[in-house]
Amino acid sequence: MRKPTSTNALNEKLITDSCGMANALRVLGGRWKPAILCRLRYGTMRYGELKKSIEGISERMLVAQLRELENDGIIKRMVYPEVPPRVEYKLTDLGLTMQPMLIAMSDWGNLYRETTEKQMVEI
Repeated sequence: MRKPTSTNALNEKLITDSCGMANALRVLGGRWKPAILCRLRYGTMRYGELKKSIEGISERMLVAQLRELENDGIIKRMVYPEVPPRVEYKLTDLGLTMQPMLIAMSDWGNLYRETTEKQMVEI
């Protein structure tokens, strides 16, 4: 973790405080967060279900990304006092407001992929 007074940290704060898009990308940023949010768009999931549904993610990375999303108020972690313990994740009300943006980003990403694949074939 970097010092909050470092030039890099101060510049990041300046940008995220003045630009909504930069702030949104800070919350969404990371290799695995979009995959997690994509799955939680469809409803509550247990930790094991999330882990199985995201090919290639390590337990350590999944836990870290879930914690960041939870700290940002995007997802809620629910622990049930059972044996064995059951942990579920779902989008918060704030997280649910991201759905139109996530759909638009997915649509644009698919369009971009198709367009660039066609361009590569033409070369």
